[in-house]
Amino acid sequence: MTASLANLSIDLNADLGEGFGRWRLTDDEALLSIVTSANVACGFHAGDPSTMHRVCELAAEHGVRIGAQVSYRDLAGFGRRSMDVPPRELADEIAYQIGALEIFARAAGARVHYVKPHGALYNRSVHDEAQAAAVVKGVTLAAGGPLPVLGLPGSRLHEAARAAGLPVVAEAFADRAYTAAGTLVPRGEPGAVVSDPDTVVKRALGFARDHAVTSIDGQRVEVDVRSLCVHGDTPGAADLARRVRSELTTAGVRVAAFT
Repeated sequence: MTASLANLSIDLNADLGEGFGRWRLTDDEALLSIVTSANVACGFHAGDPSTMHRVCELAAEHGVRIGAQVSYRDLAGFGRRSMDVPPRELADEIAYQIGALEIFARAAGARVHYVKPHGALYNRSVHDEAQAAAVVKGVTLAAGGPLPVLGLPGSRLHEAARAAGLPVVAEAFADRAYTAAGTLVPRGEPGAVVSDPDTVVKRALGFARDHAVTSIDGQRVEVDVRSLCVHGDTPGAADLARRVRSELTTAGVRVAAFT
């Protein structure tokens, strides 16, 4: 059933700061003029101190909320390889990444507002109770208060966050395919990444207005979310995000950071 558009609002986030040294993958400047929340790479899958500092300054200038995008320690694999990291070690690494970003956020006159796992860690924490609990432990170690955790609705990550008293923010991906169970189709499978701009926009509107998406096998999947992600490393990501935001606004959906 289509939701009423009265007071309907959704956050638009993107993965930013995904570079290292002279190499840059994401168009941070352009995307920060469009999105309302920035998932900033914290150095484990991408990012370095100068990149983190620069992106935090740009985010503060644009009034964009800063989030820590934490990952397995996997620069070579861009954080997309699942790793069996002992829970205590993983918790410490999560806390380390958040703390590093917080330094640069504060230097820019801002702060870290939330945490979102990246890549393999994001997908692993959907179903792996021990890894999800380790991520949450890392958040509680690093945060001075109840820092919100972005993740897939119904995930083990959100279960662990709620149990620890942390707010959760359910998110959806406009440019990723879904299974009938409401999880993301693994990147190695055909059709996992949605690249057609018209389809991405249609899916974004579906998430915001209907709280639903069509799975890769054609089934309707109910997905009630507060934040919508457009991947920053997608070719033409800035133009795509700009179009998504424009179409949402035209449809009567307010694009604003979650509270």
